[in-house]
Amino acid sequence: MELLNLFVAASMPVLKVLLLTALGSFLALDSIDLLGDQARNNLNKIVFYVFSPALIGGNLANTITYESMIKLWFMPVNVLFAFIVGSGLGCLVNLLTKPPPHLRGLVIGCCAAGNLGNILIIIIPAVCKEKGAPFGAADVCNTYAMAYASLSMAIGAIYLWVYAYNVVRISVEASLKTKQQNGSPVGNSSVASSIAEPVSLSEPLISQNGAVTSEQNAEALPLTNFEKKTQLAITDKIKNYLVEISQKFNLKKLFAPSTNAAIAGFVVGVIPWLRKLMIGDTAPLRVIEDSTILLGEGAIPALSMIIGANLLKGLRTTGTQKSMVFGIVVARYIALPLAGIVIVKGSMRLNLVQADPLYEFVLLIQYAVPPAMNMGTITQMFGTGETECSVIMLWTYALASVSLTLWCTFFLWLVAPSI
Repeated sequence: MELLNLFVAASMPVLKVLLLTALGSFLALDSIDLLGDQARNNLNKIVFYVFSPALIGGNLANTITYESMIKLWFMPVNVLFAFIVGSGLGCLVNLLTKPPPHLRGLVIGCCAAGNLGNILIIIIPAVCKEKGAPFGAADVCNTYAMAYASLSMAIGAIYLWVYAYNVVRISVEASLKTKQQNGSPVGNSSVASSIAEPVSLSEPLISQNGAVTSEQNAEALPLTNFEKKTQLAITDKIKNYLVEISQKFNLKKLFAPSTNAAIAGFVVGVIPWLRKLMIGDTAPLRVIEDSTILLGEGAIPALSMIIGANLLKGLRTTGTQKSMVFGIVVARYIALPLAGIVIVKGSMRLNLVQADPLYEFVLLIQYAVPPAMNMGTITQMFGTGETECSVIMLWTYALASVSLTLWCTFFLWLVAPSI
């Protein structure tokens, strides 16, 4: 295939992303105010709870079967590799640029967690529709592209909230402890309370009259009662431990609507009688699938405009450490894609990945996307690093127009000979 055709096929989807994000930024201007803080918050909730789950669940249910699951087993591993390599690059950026302690987790998170949902859902199906794309019939390519992108989005969300969220939390917690030890005032009391350790339930309990402790009761009561109190204390410890794990790893975010929709899509796709009941032109309950797909189509434009509206904040922010932003850009747009080529091509040589140009292209592009937009949400939750995160997002997404076009062109050229 001619290089020019590949370049056009790679650049058109990126231009579509830019147009939609520019529209979002325009609507968020103070003079327009159609995507102000409140409107953006409401639209983001609709996308989070309705559009994205419908998009992910509908596409996975439509394309995933037991046979295809065997083919897709490597994608979670590939995303894990991207997070591991990105974390190493983030540590290197921290070592070279020496950002403030409370921002080190943000740097690692931005290098490790890529936008494995919004960007892929827009770019990959759009590449299928271009004439220069090497993926065959546009309709078949689009169906499988949406399935791959939806699965990538679900996997990325799990890794983001299991890993990146806790990296930022640990960084902020360590910074607060250092300030407290040095006698410096903690700037945000809500941050301190949000990461405070839960009260231990393993301490001796005081009886209702406040006079006798559990240890004194143990000497006065029969052995059987003591054993029951011991078992109760153990039960309380287990409950406290589970609550602490839930708070630290944010299990509520882990089982977000998108993740639950992915699970439901897998269940419908893999179980034959459920698939016959809901999927296909002759399925009795096909209206559910059709309605789900219709809802999911609203996710792409809404997500793109939200990105554009959020990036507007970065234009109004100054004073962020330039070397830190530059290090993240180099890590995400140069070092990580090069590492991805080695990992994916090496896996194919070891026959760990089946020869499928579209699947290979998705695996490669997972290493070249900008940082996850939810990193901004995470900084807002802890009330620190929000300004720096907005600047990082502004520059990484602005440069993504060039970086994604070049890397997509190169990746298309890499997978084209395998057809």
